[in-house]
Amino acid sequence: MKIAITALEGNSKSMMDARFGRAKFFMIYDQDTKEWTAVPNQAVEAAHGAGPLAVQTLSDNNVNMLITGNGPGGNAARGLQTAGIEVYLCKDDSTIEEVLGAFEKGELNKF
Repeated sequence: MKIAITALEGNSKSMMDARFGRAKFFMIYDQDTKEWTAVPNQAVEAAHGAGPLAVQTLSDNNVNMLITGNGPGGNAARGLQTAGIEVYLCKDDSTIEEVLGAFEKGELNKF
């Protein structure tokens, strides 16, 4: 399973970005290989439609689950549901590694 976490920087030590559609990066963790991949969010500068563009980025990277700080907006939420990507919420004052740990301990709420 691949888990995407919204991030301010492109590394696993980064702080989580509370935003979804305009997050600077998606840090993608592959549970099978235990490897991280940094994916810049191309939607960050979009004039409009950032949420659906961000969903496309996750879908293109075969993501199964998203962890972010705030719930995605209407169009993004529908796109995530259509793509079969589950969404969990986490406080945004955590590092990416702390967020993953909280998820693995079952401490996050499903959106």
